[in-house]
Amino acid sequence: MTASTVLLAPDKFKGTATAAQVAAALARGITATAPDATLVSCPIADGGDGTLDAALSAGYSQHTTTVTGPTGEPRTARWALDAETGTAVVELAGTVGLQALPGGDLAARTASTRGLGELVLAATRHGARTVMVGLGGSASTDLGAGLLQGLGARLLTCDGQPIGPGLDGLASLATADLTPALAALSATQLVIASDVTSPLLGPYGAAAVFGPQKGLSPAEVSEADAILKHAAHILDASDTHRDQEGAGAAGGTGFALLLLGAQPRSGADAVLELAGFDAHLDQAQLVITGEGALDEQTLRGKGPVEVARRAAARDLPVIAVAGVVELDEEPLREAGIERTWDLVSRATSRADAMDRTAQLLEEVGREIGRWITEHGASDAPCSTPGTVPGPLP
Repeated sequence: MTASTVLLAPDKFKGTATAAQVAAALARGITATAPDATLVSCPIADGGDGTLDAALSAGYSQHTTTVTGPTGEPRTARWALDAETGTAVVELAGTVGLQALPGGDLAARTASTRGLGELVLAATRHGARTVMVGLGGSASTDLGAGLLQGLGARLLTCDGQPIGPGLDGLASLATADLTPALAALSATQLVIASDVTSPLLGPYGAAAVFGPQKGLSPAEVSEADAILKHAAHILDASDTHRDQEGAGAAGGTGFALLLLGAQPRSGADAVLELAGFDAHLDQAQLVITGEGALDEQTLRGKGPVEVARRAAARDLPVIAVAGVVELDEEPLREAGIERTWDLVSRATSRADAMDRTAQLLEEVGREIGRWITEHGASDAPCSTPGTVPGPLP
């Protein structure tokens, strides 16, 4: 058969493998059984952790800046730059997010986004004309007040002192002047990359939906919502932005970015664009995507669904590999994913699958490679979601 070109475009398997590691493990397996196949790697993300790595995989250069960590400690944060286009990528998760918390200890009331603002400022001073901000994995519910302060905004108490960090500091906000932050960004366009569409307030807002995972108790969620409402009105007296889709992203950081004129984008769409995904599709006969869990959230704009949408426009078959598949065949096929291969059914337990992710991904890759060798990439391998594929012909 004619050699096939396979595009590997997975998202991360959270907690076990980065998107690039997933692609590499699958590639090792496929190469073992389909040595003539041409493999193209395009790791993806949806605005959360992994966004920066996707930019670096696409050829962006890595830079580091020392910023304020989520609980006030100095932290070396990475960011990426494409000098030719003047586009920078910064990521909340690795800068001030849950994964950046010292010792992993939650700080629901005091964690701040200040370091993210400092990182954006560093990118602009380095010449970035566009800064994509990947939102996801937030540790704070501070309305992006820390980000605004990191950019120079004056957020003051009734005594004229700068407010303290986090939700507790936000409770004392009395006056706000965003002029210095807006001036710092006068030559820069901000882009929000996020898959969160929550408004700022209410039962679907920043505190109610995401507060508990950051350590807020049920009673504190209600209090936090009231603090966010009060502070948002001080920052935006017209109450224009608080009800916008995505204002509640990253503990209200989406709201702060909207105040600064940021352009909201689907995180998956934005990352695929910077990764040059469509150009890779031009050469492909088969697309392989995936993430740690294919579940209901996958269908709400996550990376694998955006990959499948773009591939379907070119009549390219798409298969997905996941740690666990919790969706039936019908919604997956409606999303454009024809077949799935999971890792859990190959292991003794979920914990075992997580421990042996790379090994199991190689195993799946070898089976896919055998199919490609015998039938060609345009005829995708068959597997029922959540089960081990049967013997190949």
